[in-house]
Amino acid sequence: MTRTALALALAFALAFALAAPAAEADPDPADWPAVLAEARGQTVWFHAWGGSVQANEFIEWAGARVAEEFGVTLEHVRLADTADAVARVVAEKSAGLETGGAVDLIWINGPNFAAMKEQGLLFGPWAESLPNWALVDPAANAALTADFTVPTEGLEAPWAMAQVVFWHDTARLPDPPRSMPALLAWAEANPGRFAFPAPPDFLGTTFLKQALAELTPDPAVLARPAGEADYAAATAPLWAFLDRLTPQLWRGGRAYPATGEALKPLMADGEIDLALSFSPGAASAAIAAGELPDTVRSYVLDGGTIGNASFLAIPFNASAKAGAMVVANFLMSPEAQLRMQDPAHLGWGTVLAMDRLAPEDAAAFAALDLGPATLSPAELGRPLPEPHPSWMTRVAADWVARYGAR
Repeated sequence: MTRTALALALAFALAFALAAPAAEADPDPADWPAVLAEARGQTVWFHAWGGSVQANEFIEWAGARVAEEFGVTLEHVRLADTADAVARVVAEKSAGLETGGAVDLIWINGPNFAAMKEQGLLFGPWAESLPNWALVDPAANAALTADFTVPTEGLEAPWAMAQVVFWHDTARLPDPPRSMPALLAWAEANPGRFAFPAPPDFLGTTFLKQALAELTPDPAVLARPAGEADYAAATAPLWAFLDRLTPQLWRGGRAYPATGEALKPLMADGEIDLALSFSPGAASAAIAAGELPDTVRSYVLDGGTIGNASFLAIPFNASAKAGAMVVANFLMSPEAQLRMQDPAHLGWGTVLAMDRLAPEDAAAFAALDLGPATLSPAELGRPLPEPHPSWMTRVAADWVARYGAR
């Protein structure tokens, strides 16, 4: 190519580039005034589990507040399975849809976060630049920056704390079992009085992980991918435990509640005496809503129970990234966190550090009545870490193969 031809080609390319519309830059969470300005008028399609009436009402309240204060419209897409939202983002990526995606914000769980992170399907980092990030203390709470052992690296924002608790009706079961062997012995003496949701339901799988964490010979292996461990040896005590427990479950293990929410009417109607939840305040919230008798109380096992944070993530091609960040930041605000922790609304644990709040906000949390069935932080104890997400996926699949079609 001659110099003249090269010059003409470069000039043409420059003219084409100048004429073409510039790709819209992603909002920068470090420039929060600009994020707020861009978010105003946006609609955020929030894909979140829709199986809890209280959670749905809380999201509806949050939507009204972000519309009022920030001009953001929040649309709750109610999911039965978070994987449905992830599958949509994967399909859009495969179709080459780099912008204008249908999913703006996801209430995500560990295995789906790990998969999306690995495949480059997430926007960020952004979470640790939110204004309300200053109100959390990740040094004191490692769960805020690791999701099922996978570092979040600013790709998702925490918005609630959770820990496994067991429920018992003190009128019928004043002294509940406090270990997995004790639970098995109690179930064999009281068949049909305990239930958990069928995996792969999240709470049902959490029960399997809780049992695995207590029964496996070396719990340290659970921090590594399941494929890097002797999976058969690690899980053998779990399957032996379940082989004995399953026939003693509600309906003889031939049918299972579909979700954790379905455990409430079973306990309220006296069909079961023992259940579990991943929300320490859920029993108090259910008592306040008239869904459980006021004789129900929560407790943890003597060896501790699994705990984690709930997170929000933004897909790489979200249409309303600024609006999604505004919603996530609001859900981390003292106003939203206080309402969320109130058992009259949700009864979930806060991600905020009390010593980082304004005095009036800290006082409001201190004055909050957590309800008759909610354990104090001291009673809950230090939560056990979540296993690597690969354990959840594999154990749930094996449970379905072993016990799912009875």
